[in-house]
Parts: sequence; C-alpha cells; structure tokens
Amino acid sequence: MHNLGLLFDVDGPIASPVTRSISIGSIVTDLVTLCAAGVPIAFITGRSDAFIRDEVVAPLLEAGLADALAIEGTRMFGVFEKGASWARITSEGMGEVAVDQGVALPSDVTRDIRDLVARDFSDTMFLDETKLAMISVEQRTDISSETYLADQPRFTEASFALVAGHGLGVRLGARESPDTQGEVPFRLDPTIISVDIESILLDKDRGAKRALEYFAASGPLPTTWRSVGDSRSDYLMADHLHTAGYDVAHVDVRPSDGILERPYPIIVEGDLIHDEAGAAFLAHWVRELALR
Repeated sequence: MHNLGLLFDVDGPIASPVTRSISIGSIVTDLVTLCAAGVPIAFITGRSDAFIRDEVVAPLLEAGLADALAIEGTRMFGVFEKGASWARITSEGMGEVAVDQGVALPSDVTRDIRDLVARDFSDTMFLDETKLAMISVEQRTDISSETYLADQPRFTEASFALVAGHGLGVRLGARESPDTQGEVPFRLDPTIISVDIESILLDKDRGAKRALEYFAASGPLPTTWRSVGDSRSDYLMADHLHTAGYDVAHVDVRPSDGILERPYPIIVEGDLIHDEAGAAFLAHWVRELALR
C-alpha cells in the first residue's frame, strides 16, 4: 500500500470534453494499476451516476478493475452531481446509489427547463435526463464548442429568469473559494460544455468530504493527496484536504482559466491540457510508485 490518495474531476482530466468519454487508453490502465496498488481513488464530479457507470466504470472493469478491487485494502468511490449522490465502486461495478433529496430542485422547475430547451435551444443543447437532484443542460456533441458557447449566454439568461420566476432565490457563477454562500439557495454554473442549475450546498469540497468519510470508514487514510480538475471550482477539493490537515497539491489541467492562489502547490503538466494532462499525471504516479 502507498501513502497516496487521488480525487478526480471527470470531465477534462479523465473524459475528453470533446468526446465525453475516456479517449486515452493509458488513463484506464493507469487508474486500474494505481487502484490495485492500494491507492484510494474517488471521482468527484457534477456528472450523474449513470454517466460514471457507463463512461468510466465500464471501461475500467474491461481493463481489470474487478481483479484490482478484489485485492484486500483497495478502494474506489464515486460522488456525483457535486455531492448530491454517491456510491461505492466494487469488483461488481457501481454499488447502490444514495441520493440527498434535501438538495434537489423542485420537479416543476425541471419540467419547465425541459420545455424551454425543447422550444428554444434544441439546436445547440439538451437536458441531461439522468440527473437525480440537479439540472444540467449540455452542449450537443454534433455541434462545435464555438457554436454552443455563442448560444450559452442566451440560455443562461432565460433559465435564470425561469428559476427566479418559480420564487426561488438564484445567483450566477461557480464557487471558487470555501467562503460561505449566503442565503440564496440555488445557483447557475456555466461550464465549457453545460449550464448546471444546483443547490449552493453542492460543490467539490462537499464531494471530497463525502469521499474521505467513506475511505476513513473502510481503512487507513493516506496523508498525501492529489486532486485533479479542469475548473476553478475543482480547487475546492484540495481546499477541503488542506483544511483537514493533509499534504495536498492540486493539478490544474486547464490553467488558461487562471491559476488560483492557494496555500498548497498547484501543478500543471507543461503545455498539456484536459485528458492529455490527466494521462501525464497518472503516468507520473505509476512511475513514481514503481508500479510498471
């Protein structure tokens, strides 16, 4: 067993933001290798459990994850929708998914967002019907990023008005620091491939806390951790680890957004970005731990 734990955002460092799937084979094999060596790995994502089951866990199982997780002391965990749902990942695949209904949006808001997308935005985006607590409206994969991003502000404005029209407090923008959020219960978070509508209680630090609680209940915790993400809000994973007293560094695979100032190291993989940077990071630790 090695004194290392890993927390990964999925879109960007693991799954290509273009294909929305794992496109680099070494990412799959290196994740399995590290898991088999006893490195606890958690996926902390805004994606749904269905996405992680189909696009992450399934290829990992094909690459030998079941054998890796059959080894005593190996652990993998998934936190979905930024902490609204979660599940163990075992040698049999995704375990039972738990959902925090206390952070879910009202069903009539989801219904009206669905109607809004179908009526005015179906040429560029679609509603992710697999979400259990939050709402995500995502870029269609058959259009360019430039086309989607040109239409995103129009959707953001319309959906903000819709949520507010339901009498719900709402604000715009992702959270980049662990500071308190105030009393507004929901936010709109535009990303490079989606707009998420979610409870302000949901974020990557909540997901990190959930993952650490699971790992602590199932075995000893490493003292060294690395978090990996492509958004500024992904720094919140490392913020939680740092506050909890762990030796942590954060790997930013899209530093062009601006590297945040933090009291812990920030790592970039040279000129590599997204899943190419994620692959380089994983390959480094496979070499560092002399696993290949």
